Amino acid sequence: MVFRSKRYKEESQQLSKEPMSLAEAVAKIKSFNSVKFDQSIECVLQLGIDPKQADQLVRGSISLPHGIGKQKKVVAFCEDSDVEAVQVAGAVEAGCDELIKKVSDGWLDFDVAIASPKVMSKVGKLGRVLGPLGKMPTPKNGTVTADVATAVAEFAAGKVEFRNDAGGNVHVVVGKQSFGAAELIDNIEAFLSHINKVRPSAAKGTFIKKMCLSATMSPSVAVNV
Repeated sequence: MVFRSKRYKEESQQLSKEPMSLAEAVAKIKSFNSVKFDQSIECVLQLGIDPKQADQLVRGSISLPHGIGKQKKVVAFCEDSDVEAVQVAGAVEAGCDELIKKVSDGWLDFDVAIASPKVMSKVGKLGRVLGPLGKMPTPKNGTVTADVATAVAEFAAGKVEFRNDAGGNVHVVVGKQSFGAAELIDNIEAFLSHINKVRPSAAKGTFIKKMCLSATMSPSVAVNV
């Protein structure tokens, strides 16, 4: 049985059973401010896809208009000639053979891994380590690219990755509770627009079936879509 605090239960009682407009939902989420830290705001979409079908998977990355209020630790697998540029762009570690060995030996203190196509034949052996953690570079979400320095700068600044889970849901952080309502709405609308653009052609019927917003330690708010 999931334990819910008295605060959580009191906040839940403030919610209507009917979905709210996006502006109302953002205002409600921002009102749940009784904890002592700046909560992350997450947008969750239930998509009309069959996640068992490879041609209906949804994944990618997006730079939101106002960022997400958090910088990420980014590493770059690249050739020696690119190391200085990617370090200037914000990579906490960069290189090829030595960095691959460091990760193979168990170092995983980073959020995102970027790789140049030129070294992917070597990076591929890290799939067993990075794959289950969602950190394996892949062209589908922009983490395998010839322009490694630009990708590092974008992800370090808060570019977010997303992929559907086994239930056909997509979760993505869209900001912090301290963001202004207009900033959160801009970020959410940008994410929704991007999701619609990457809709798989094989997905039929209603694509975005349900939408919720939630803060780190607060109940979710249903949004009218």
